[in-house]
Amino acid sequence: MLNSQTALLDVNQMGEADRLTVVAGTPSNLLMENAGGSVAQAIIKRWSARPVTIMCGPGNNGGDGFVTARHLVEAGWSVRLALLGAREGLKGEAHHHAERWSGAVEPLTPAALEGAELVVDAIFGAGLSRALEGPAEETLAAAAQKGTPIVAIDVPSGVMGDTGEVLGAVAVVLTVTFFRKKPGHLLLPGRLLCGEVIVTDIGTPPSVLDTIMPKTFENDPALWLAHLPRPKSGGNKYSRGHALISGGYPMTGAARMAARAAARAGAGLTTIAVTEIALPIYAAALTSIMVRPIAAPADFDRLLEDRRISAFLIGPGAGVGEETRSRALAMLGSGRATLLDADAITSFQDDPEALDRAIVDACVVTPHEGEFKRVFDASGDKLQRTRAAARRSGAIIVLKGADTVIAAPDGRAIINANAPPTLATAGSGDVLSGIVLGLLAQGMEPFLAAAAAVWLHGAAAVAFGPGLIAEDLPDLLPSVFRRLQGAR
Repeated sequence: MLNSQTALLDVNQMGEADRLTVVAGTPSNLLMENAGGSVAQAIIKRWSARPVTIMCGPGNNGGDGFVTARHLVEAGWSVRLALLGAREGLKGEAHHHAERWSGAVEPLTPAALEGAELVVDAIFGAGLSRALEGPAEETLAAAAQKGTPIVAIDVPSGVMGDTGEVLGAVAVVLTVTFFRKKPGHLLLPGRLLCGEVIVTDIGTPPSVLDTIMPKTFENDPALWLAHLPRPKSGGNKYSRGHALISGGYPMTGAARMAARAAARAGAGLTTIAVTEIALPIYAAALTSIMVRPIAAPADFDRLLEDRRISAFLIGPGAGVGEETRSRALAMLGSGRATLLDADAITSFQDDPEALDRAIVDACVVTPHEGEFKRVFDASGDKLQRTRAAARRSGAIIVLKGADTVIAAPDGRAIINANAPPTLATAGSGDVLSGIVLGLLAQGMEPFLAAAAAVWLHGAAAVAFGPGLIAEDLPDLLPSVFRRLQGAR
């Protein structure tokens, strides 16, 4: 298992974590008490006392709401509690804590929001598997329309905890969840509605993860920092890895940006193989990056025979067609780490099975949504379809976006959440490919190399801020690496 601190639990796994905690000796009523108490503390920490309406649902999320209400009243807050359904219908821990609430309980309607300066959504959380409707939908919509700040317990009601799908949810300013985040806190569009997300300790022992064995994680240096390549005393440029990129023409900028990123990511040598007509363009624009002219297909085959080359990239600016496809197949057949991006992916759109057959060794494929649909099954949520593509192809799949998902054939998956919107600029994907390539060339395990590259890419963009263009990204990497070295 990867670092358990960044593990993400789906709804069923979180239920299992609760069950195992109770089996280990913590009463379920105490878990709910701790959950609601932690929500109240998070609210008190961020707001001064003010009128608050707590909207409770008929299940455990509503039970958390009753506890939150009691703690806020004890802290001197004015609390109004509205319940979806009848109080007598509550069961288990929710019934127990509802009985401890001495205040009034009114029906959940928009009228319950009158005078409220803060609203707590304890209606459904992640326990909902259908679209919001009726009083719950109406009251949440009314709160959003009023502009009243909303705090969600677990996830905003109407956001699917496993997928991030939005079915009637409204934006909140704070989400308080327990033990570990869920995929829906990170996946779009749900992530956009969660506001600040905090994870509180309610007494669940981390040892439950040894039984659950989660396979989904939030991208964080804790997952891969120990595996990040570092220059060694006595090493040389070849021991640091030699990266080869198949350069395109007439679109030369994509490969050049990828090459600079590979070099900045630590590859000891980076070479671009280009058609002879493009040689002057590449040579004039590059200094430390080597350029090799390719006059005939046999020249490219001979270049692949150089065993000092440790990783390959094809796709940026390559053009869609048989030549790109043939070169990609040759790289995949070399037995060395290979990354396919952009046009190299699309070149297999007429025969995706040929790509699957060719992937027998370390391979990373980095499509955006459009490229993904050309060669993989696009049904299902983002996490599901990325996993399925990795399992089918045998490659590490990096499905790019603001919520990039990295999946391995064995089912492990990492969701990235540090990418700023400034990365939505031409060429940023080419730079990402170059960072992955540089790490692969140094021998980093492909799944972790892909995850590290995605995080580094986002961190570099955050460091630059507004006005970012793709050419800026490679030169931002050294400062990101320096910060990471301080964290080791």
